[in-house]
Amino acid sequence: MARRMGSSKFEDLLPVMASRLGGEGLIRELCNGFKLLMDKDKGVITMESLKRNAAVLGLDGMGDDEIRSMLREGDTDGDGALSEMEFCVLMFRLSPELMEESEYWLEQALRMEEELQKSSSTSHSS
Repeated sequence: MARRMGSSKFEDLLPVMASRLGGEGLIRELCNGFKLLMDKDKGVITMESLKRNAAVLGLDGMGDDEIRSMLREGDTDGDGALSEMEFCVLMFRLSPELMEESEYWLEQALRMEEELQKSSSTSHSS
C-alpha cells in the first residue's frame, strides 16, 4: 500500500486508492493485501510471513527490528501477530491523509448525531 521512493521514503498510495475505489473498494483491497501477507496456516500476519512477503509492499529492504516495530505498532491485542482488522487499522493509521479525512467524516457524523438528538428532544418536550 506504499511505494518505495529512494532509500527509506514511501509514497502513501492509500488516498489514491480510496479516491479511485471508494470506501468499500479500498477495504476490499486492504483485505486482499492482508491475505497476501498472512501466514496461511495461522490466518494472521506473523513476523515470518511479513518477512517472507515484504517485497509485495515494497518493504524488502526492511530489517528485522523495523518489521518487529511495525508488527508491535499494529498489534493491539498483544498476540505478536496482526489480525485482518489490526492490519486494516494500521494501514489507515500509517496514512496521514486518510486519517485526516477519517477525522473529518467522524466529526461530521458526530455533529449530525448531536443535531438529531437535539431535534428529537425538542420535539418530545413540546
